Amino acid sequence: MEFLEEKLQEFRDNQKTQFLVSQFDLLATKRAEVALMREDASMRELAEEELKEIDTELERQYTEMETIIENAREEDVKPYGVILEIRAGAGGEEAALFAEELAQMYIKYAELQGWKTTIIAESRAAQGGYKEGVVEILGSSVYDALRYETGVHRVQRIPVTEKQGRIHTSTASVAVLPMRKKPTVDIKPDDIEMEFSRAGGAGGQNVNKVESAVRLVHRPTGIDVRSQAERSQLKNRERAMSLLIAKLEMLHEEEEAKKYAAVRKEQIGTGDRSEKIRTYNFPQSRITDHRIKESWHNMEEVMAGKLDDIIAALKVAASGSVAEL
Repeated sequence: MEFLEEKLQEFRDNQKTQFLVSQFDLLATKRAEVALMREDASMRELAEEELKEIDTELERQYTEMETIIENAREEDVKPYGVILEIRAGAGGEEAALFAEELAQMYIKYAELQGWKTTIIAESRAAQGGYKEGVVEILGSSVYDALRYETGVHRVQRIPVTEKQGRIHTSTASVAVLPMRKKPTVDIKPDDIEMEFSRAGGAGGQNVNKVESAVRLVHRPTGIDVRSQAERSQLKNRERAMSLLIAKLEMLHEEEEAKKYAAVRKEQIGTGDRSEKIRTYNFPQSRITDHRIKESWHNMEEVMAGKLDDIIAALKVAASGSVAEL
């Protein structure tokens, strides 16, 4: 087996493999000493035997360090959570109410899974509900579960204010942004504009007395984000930066998806936020996912966070479409 010096140097530079590579180097030094023993005819057979044992151990250690580095790389790019962005669409007051209901549905689902949720920012409509809500959900399997929720969600129901009993149709858009330890996009500090303001909140306590809310604007793309969840300006800045990175990564992934969309047989979860993916028909207690043409008749349970059946069906459909490509 060939031991590449550039890889050995990588092992020496990585904290997770520094001790192992020091043991590897000691064993490699011993190997060189044993190899010299072969020049003595009386020691040759013994030396050859010991060299075989040393080479086997060197290969084992080298492979172990390669595995550790590879696992670390996978951990860096694997999402450790998501940022869920929900916006009211067409439908005015009813759309805003539906947007907040969707946000609560996902928060309840996350709580049932044991994941940690934090509302990073919210912009409320005058009559109630969300113009926009941004929720951070942390957990190793969050992205795998929610990645196919991106898109336009449509609701059909009779609004409370409707006197003639007519069914109205409204929409809300959902974007699921993965959070990774090692970002795949490079952001230049000069490209970011930062603003501070007082965070809105109930009660008029400390949350309103200091300029703790942070807004970041990425000049090249025009993307702007806001965090008001924390009382600390520093923590809000960190959350806002995580959100900005996630949005830029999503933008990059959407552009990449469009390049290959034409050759896809199925487009489950392409990340297209303009695609109508699901309808929630309240009078018939029916939820229909248009991508897989499947319906469920347990509206009350789903809105209470019991999304397992829907998520499982989407995963099966997605795995099937990948296999066909």
